[in-house]
Amino acid sequence: MATSEKESRFLTIVNDNRRLIYKVCYMYATDHDHFQDLYQEILANIWEGLGSFRGDASVSTWLYRTAINTCVTFYRRHNTHASEMTSLDLAGELQADDGTHGEQLREMYRLISRLGKLDKAIILMWLDERSYDEIAEVTGFTRNNVATRLRRIKQRLVDSNANDE
Repeated sequence: MATSEKESRFLTIVNDNRRLIYKVCYMYATDHDHFQDLYQEILANIWEGLGSFRGDASVSTWLYRTAINTCVTFYRRHNTHASEMTSLDLAGELQADDGTHGEQLREMYRLISRLGKLDKAIILMWLDERSYDEIAEVTGFTRNNVATRLRRIKQRLVDSNANDE
């Protein structure tokens, strides 16, 4: 693939999927600087992997896999502790919404930020209305395992919310 063709494809993919990339970064970032580092790392990995992307999966599935793997690897490499919580200030980058809906969104992301890395990825894809099959493809789980994990994750989120009240 020629460099100009690769650049054009890269820019199109990133522009068309910016919110997806932001969401994944948001779920793993501990602050604004960490968010920016993750975003740049994901972009670098998308660029590097673009030549080998054959289209066996949809672009969004490939991006989820790339973004999540990048965040998990970055997290391990930089030894970020799981107890660090995502800054709620980043929620504005995902959705500029005032009022009740915006507050509910921030609360949802706060609860999700407490989940483990893989559970965050699963619930994030489910919230983006990805099919169980697509989530299974990204995570490597079976479809039934995804369904079971989602049920448990949702219950944990409900229980966490009830315990916080």
